[in-house]
Amino acid sequence: MARERVMIVDDEESIREWLSIALKKEGYEIKCAENGEQALELYKKDRFDAIITDIRMPKLDGLELLKEIKGLNPSANIIMTTAFGSMESAIEALRGGAADYITKPFKIEEVKLRLEKIMESERLKRENIYLKAVLKKKEGEKKIIGKSPAFMKVLAMVDKISKSDSTIMIYGDSGTGKEIIAKEIHNRSNRVDRAFVTINCGALPETLLESELFGHKKGSFTGAIKDKAGLFQVADKGTFFLDEVGETSPGTQVKLLRVLQEREIVPVGSTSPIKVDVRVIAATNEDLEQKMDDGVFRKDLFYRLNVIPLRIPPMKERRTDIPLLTDYFLKKYCTKMGVPLKKISSGASQVMMRYSWPGNVRELENAIERAIVLQEGDTIRIGDLPEKMIQETPKQVFGSLKEKEKEAIASALEETAWNAAKAARTLGIHPSTLYRKLKRYGMDKK
Repeated sequence: MARERVMIVDDEESIREWLSIALKKEGYEIKCAENGEQALELYKKDRFDAIITDIRMPKLDGLELLKEIKGLNPSANIIMTTAFGSMESAIEALRGGAADYITKPFKIEEVKLRLEKIMESERLKRENIYLKAVLKKKEGEKKIIGKSPAFMKVLAMVDKISKSDSTIMIYGDSGTGKEIIAKEIHNRSNRVDRAFVTINCGALPETLLESELFGHKKGSFTGAIKDKAGLFQVADKGTFFLDEVGETSPGTQVKLLRVLQEREIVPVGSTSPIKVDVRVIAATNEDLEQKMDDGVFRKDLFYRLNVIPLRIPPMKERRTDIPLLTDYFLKKYCTKMGVPLKKISSGASQVMMRYSWPGNVRELENAIERAIVLQEGDTIRIGDLPEKMIQETPKQVFGSLKEKEKEAIASALEETAWNAAKAARTLGIHPSTLYRKLKRYGMDKK
């Protein structure tokens, strides 16, 4: 487990050394600064669980430092100390967001107690975040649907790689569920109680993408009216999912390479690097090796990203998962729309099993949602499916389906003594639909 990190800021060297030695014995990792300016630079480059700072210092005093750091991170924990104790300075510090206030001279036990109180509060916050993440994980696990051999291999790989911090490259056609798999890796990792951040690299122009990824400084470009933290900072200690990474420009690729090599970012318009601790999971539906050969994707970035490649199979390679996914989406959208649970006719099931699914799981989900909206009865039939799915089905299949449909209609009519309304309810279709089918098949009571 990583040690909690504390920065000590005081212009008196003896105070810095005394506090540093004492707090290191308590297990804290310590960094020191002799004035506010130095402390601010340290804070911009690194992250601290708490800061102990004097108020009266040259260059940048403690109250100004408090304001600057709170501007960067409103949740920063800062303890103020001063030999010039007064109610005015104490109130000003607390109003400015200080976590606590200690008057010099103080005993080390007092500092330890105040510090431990802050750390315990932070641990409780993290525990709360963790418990929420566990609940989210349980909800998210429902989305991982599939028992086909091809998909089980993916899940087995997810189990193996989740606990490491190695960079992962997920390959898969559009609609195969790359982001869901990335989220599952995060949920099974040691970073589950931290942020899972996503961005589609192909959805934004280069300048906006760089600002989103790395942040920017005020005035760095038109419209940059204030400093903005990038998504790499938001994802600090967590996981960052870069979807469609093959769409990034050469300039952005250089900056991504720096993150992976140096574990630091430089906001747009800044020259000061900021350290980040992020696990990167990238994804693409393109052939990146071909893009390397074409000179549009950097080889060094490819090898940094491709540490652990993971391929998500298309729907056509996991056809045995179609019934499972169909059942899941039926329940999901019937519940969402507040309608009774519908079922799939055998004919519609056969069409779905034979279809090529170029849009993969996303296309299947859309087809089910559409069918639920259009079908007024309790059974989704061939006619409720998209036309292109029906056109792709071999004609001989429809021949056998027609015979099965005629048998089902005849059976329902016999069971209901040729009561068309009752037979239609049994079949899950509207009476007018039944009459059309009777006419089409030349069926009448004999």
